[in-house]
Amino acid sequence: MSHYDTLKAQIASDFGTPAAVIDLDIVDANITSLQARCDAAGIANRPHIKTHKSPVLACQQIAAGAKGITCQKLGEAEIMAEAGIDDIIIATNLLGAARSGRLAALQRQLSLKCCADNQVTLSAYAEAAQQAERPLEVLIECDTGQKRAGVETVEEMLMLAGQIQDNPWLVFAGLLFYPPLDGWPATQTFYQHGAEGLAEMGLKAGIVSTGGTPNLRHLGMLDGATEHRSGTSIFNDRMMLADGIASPDDCAFHIYTSIVSKATPLRGILDAGSKTFTSDTGGLSGFGQIEEYQDAKIHKLSEEHGFLDFSECQSMPEIGEIVRVLPNHVCVSVNMFDRLIAVRGGQIAGEIAVAARGRLV
Repeated sequence: MSHYDTLKAQIASDFGTPAAVIDLDIVDANITSLQARCDAAGIANRPHIKTHKSPVLACQQIAAGAKGITCQKLGEAEIMAEAGIDDIIIATNLLGAARSGRLAALQRQLSLKCCADNQVTLSAYAEAAQQAERPLEVLIECDTGQKRAGVETVEEMLMLAGQIQDNPWLVFAGLLFYPPLDGWPATQTFYQHGAEGLAEMGLKAGIVSTGGTPNLRHLGMLDGATEHRSGTSIFNDRMMLADGIASPDDCAFHIYTSIVSKATPLRGILDAGSKTFTSDTGGLSGFGQIEEYQDAKIHKLSEEHGFLDFSECQSMPEIGEIVRVLPNHVCVSVNMFDRLIAVRGGQIAGEIAVAARGRLV
């Protein structure tokens, strides 16, 4: 009997399935590795906590050398601030949080750094900062090819920088990028022209932030970058394997789930469905990789069930067997759980609350 068999039985007995399990030995190694890569590149490490949503793990990242953290939503920042973390970038337009008064409330407690790519957001930020009686630092998000949020031209960026400069409640803090894998030359050109335009206005981007775990292969490539935001690297997932940025030994998060039905030898049912893995495939086939039966396919999900195809398997599990599934996209899967079961040395070491899950504002 392998140590995984013993661990599966204990998890099933103590917690039931499906269960979200993290290997703390791998988590530690991933945190150390990311920090070492940033240090070697001369880039500050600002990990994105939207992956783990845990102040416990965020504090561990900071203790390892991270400059601060990145959050995706104000609600995440609220949880992190409660844990004493005070160097926070929130990397999205926060209109909902600004309009509700929550941005002003948190800004009263600590000086935040928020991102914007339009005048409407800047106006909302200025009002929130005035309510908080503390000027708000703002980074301008710039899109150099991802076609997501962000201004697409230097001219737009400079216009917003001018509006920040002219508003007594806003402070220009820098630029935020998430370059596509092939977009770093275009990002360099954007930044260079942008820096020249800012200098003519008497401004300088104190923070030049690049992002993405897949972009760790380009760490430090942007001349002028001051920091990098990587989230998935603390756990890794099937997408990171496909990108070649992680190996199986770097994957710290698995769903332990039971085979609960086999109507025929070639198909089966897991007790984990879209409420566990979510419907996000990350552009991959299926909804996760079963570690013990890698030729099996999780080809469809209902809310509580994963539908299995064993047609390409040499060996197949039996009803009642517990398997470990590496999800396609770990960030969304973590957000489905209230707690992570923490394992160290093959033994259950405790639980870690996913304290910021569901914080959508």
